[in-house]
Amino acid sequence: MLKDYLPWIIAGLVVLALVIGGFVLTRVAPEATATLRRRPRPPRDHFRSGDEAPTPVKRAGIVINPTKFADLPAVRGRITATCLANGWGEPLFYETTIEDPGQGQAAQAVRDGADIVCTLGGDGTVRNVASALVGTETALGILPAGTGNLLARNLDLPVALEAAVAVALTGRNRRIDVGELVMGAAPTGATPTDATATGATDGDDTDAPVDPETHYFLVMSGVGMDAQIMAGTNENLKAKVGWPAYMVSGMKHLISPEFRIAVKVDDELEFRRRARMVVIGNCGRLLGGLVLMPNARVDDAQLDAVIASPRGVVGWVPVATRVATRQRKGHPTLDHKACKEIRVRTDRPVPVQIDGDVIGEATEVSAVVRPACLTVRVSQ
Repeated sequence: MLKDYLPWIIAGLVVLALVIGGFVLTRVAPEATATLRRRPRPPRDHFRSGDEAPTPVKRAGIVINPTKFADLPAVRGRITATCLANGWGEPLFYETTIEDPGQGQAAQAVRDGADIVCTLGGDGTVRNVASALVGTETALGILPAGTGNLLARNLDLPVALEAAVAVALTGRNRRIDVGELVMGAAPTGATPTDATATGATDGDDTDAPVDPETHYFLVMSGVGMDAQIMAGTNENLKAKVGWPAYMVSGMKHLISPEFRIAVKVDDELEFRRRARMVVIGNCGRLLGGLVLMPNARVDDAQLDAVIASPRGVVGWVPVATRVATRQRKGHPTLDHKACKEIRVRTDRPVPVQIDGDVIGEATEVSAVVRPACLTVRVSQ
């Protein structure tokens, strides 16, 4: 008889099990769901591959002119501390030499992966380092440590070391122009009308023109008295008193010899005159707050030239007046030109300087502007 009711008994047990199971689930499921909701989210790095490398720290390459410092290790320490304080890695240091005043060190810094190349020296160091960066996207940082620091002054950059480093690391990029100067020395005694002034010669090899030299300049280049002042400045006096040493040299060369020049500006006709100096500038601010070229800008895609031809000491009075008052209007003894390209030929070899460094003598120089070909880090 039990066999007759066995199927019903089994069916009843199954139904009872289902009822009990459903009851249990209705009590446990909400608690389980809440527990899942309260479970903390895994960290973001939990889903990343363990092989992924962290973002590399930026590093600056510092090209130093060691002759400017008596305690170079202390200076390096200050620069390193400022880099670390601004979230950069330890800088890479390179020292200039007589054989290589900065260009090779800058190129090496780029090869070493420097995110910015900074100069720690004067305008000459800036020019040499910039020569390796022209036409590239690598930014130039300027840490002024020279006597003039003219490019830094024209860009309104700080002179204090820590402040200058901070600007180099955190400032904005600005594209500026660069002047390109070609210097060619013609045979001694050549005049602007001689065939030798253009490179033609029928003499022996000792009278032949030398191969042209190409240089970049960021501030100014000059021929004549301007270069004589640079060459005649006493280095010991400059180290003691700074830029006034140039004024002492200027007084000595105030009555420098005149020379005849032939000047061609852009597509204009060539003109001739006597002069004591010709200055070709990418920017116009001088030492002591003087402005030689009031309209000159580092990013106006042109050069400015000044031709000074005063007669005697008295002749410098109107020249000095115009420089002090920042007048640009022409004067018989001070002529201004704005141009893309300029060529100056002289009747005899005269000294030539670029950004304060005398590079030799020449009877012909040509300068052309290279617009926006250098990136410089400036204040925000």
